[in-house]
Amino acid sequence: MPSGLSRRVAIAPALALLVVSARSAGPAPATQIPPILERFLALDDPAPTQYRALRHLEAQNDRFEKSAWMDAWTESDSSGFRYRIVAEGGSEYIRNRVLRASLETERKMWESGAPGKAGFTLANYTFEDRGPHADGLAALAVKPRRKDLLLVDGVIFLRPDDGELVRLEGELAKNPSFWTRRVHIVRHYQRFLGIRMPVALETTAAVRIAGRSTFRVTYEYESINGQHLGNPQTRVASR
Repeated sequence: MPSGLSRRVAIAPALALLVVSARSAGPAPATQIPPILERFLALDDPAPTQYRALRHLEAQNDRFEKSAWMDAWTESDSSGFRYRIVAEGGSEYIRNRVLRASLETERKMWESGAPGKAGFTLANYTFEDRGPHADGLAALAVKPRRKDLLLVDGVIFLRPDDGELVRLEGELAKNPSFWTRRVHIVRHYQRFLGIRMPVALETTAAVRIAGRSTFRVTYEYESINGQHLGNPQTRVASR
């Protein structure tokens, strides 16, 4: 394995943080704020007490032409976060050092309680109304108040009528390591049974020596808070 490819493992902890940090809002202050931000901050945003989902993970490095994929059942409840890998393929190195590493880091982050400190709140971010976007959503620039791997410098896209969070785009407020210069992310959300959950994540990292590296995750939920939603299937047959 080329030594340069080993540099991409530095982004694995950051990838896990991006997967789990998504909570929003909190009470709005008395000062004047844009109406769209006020609607966003006023939204009820409960955290799930339980979920079970099938995740499909992919990672690729263009320069070394290495890629891998993985299907894993993930679940979380009062006892913590757990995962079980049910199918995988491609580069063994990337599977172990990026895909498995991201799941294991997420498990440890749940134990530490760190994801609860990364929400889109006035304590973590300043907000600037950017007006309507070309796709009809309202855009709010989000600027972290501190350099933190859990925070993103970018834009959130909201439904203009109710302020619901649809998408986040931006870069990590802090580089994961010396080897990783930039990590750009796009994350999509959807509500299930009144709970906002991530449904897709894509990151592109500029890694020294290794060059451009990408990481993608999609989520299919079987249940949330004990209520059945669907029957996700692994993708072995299609591969």
